Amino acid sequence: MEYDGTHYCGWQRQPNGRSIQQEIETVLRSMTRQPITLIGSGRTDAGVHALGQTANFLCDTAITPDAFQKGLNSLLPEDIVIRECLEVDHGFHARYNVRSKSYRYTIRSGPLPTAIGRQYEWWVRAPLNVAAMSAAAAHVVGQRDFKAFEAAGSPRSSTVRHVMRAELDRDSQGRIVFEIEAEGFLRYMVRNIVGTLVDIGKGLMPPENIEAILTSRQRCQASATAPAHGLCLVQVKY
Repeated sequence: MEYDGTHYCGWQRQPNGRSIQQEIETVLRSMTRQPITLIGSGRTDAGVHALGQTANFLCDTAITPDAFQKGLNSLLPEDIVIRECLEVDHGFHARYNVRSKSYRYTIRSGPLPTAIGRQYEWWVRAPLNVAAMSAAAAHVVGQRDFKAFEAAGSPRSSTVRHVMRAELDRDSQGRIVFEIEAEGFLRYMVRNIVGTLVDIGKGLMPPENIEAILTSRQRCQASATAPAHGLCLVQVKY
């Protein structure tokens, strides 16, 4: 599924705001007259977008996948679109069967922001050294302890994650695009890495400081969290 997360409190159903999960579950329950629970590949936070989020649900129904897709897209808000719907094996789990996820973070660097598309990129007024940022990004590839890049107050049993790819370059519009693929992510991990890469791009620290930050395992050693609206979940692989 694809969604614009601007007006949502994130993927997960919340008691005090609209969520992507809630919107889709509401339509599914209306279509099937059953208490459907949607299992997502993982949570996206408030304001984060997705081009390739995945989810599954269990349902005893005669409705075909094609009919589900058409029905959902006719009833869902315009900022949520079901790109594909298919039947899977009974044992499939959208979260536990994930092999890797890819995220993209987009930055616009320059003296002026943009009016159109501003909700999908982080505007940084200062000029950024893309070569230094790219060199720094290479340091996060591999199986590393990302405790220093985890959101405060969200401890996991293990903060070790395997990053398979981390690349940074300019796109055809001159925007700086950071892409990262890993078997899994900690909360705010990508946004905390991006915040640090931007400080490196500003010349506030050298690229090799990433190693010292990782070794410290202290969140205070990394930079401030990048805004949510520049982040997009691109693909989930199984």
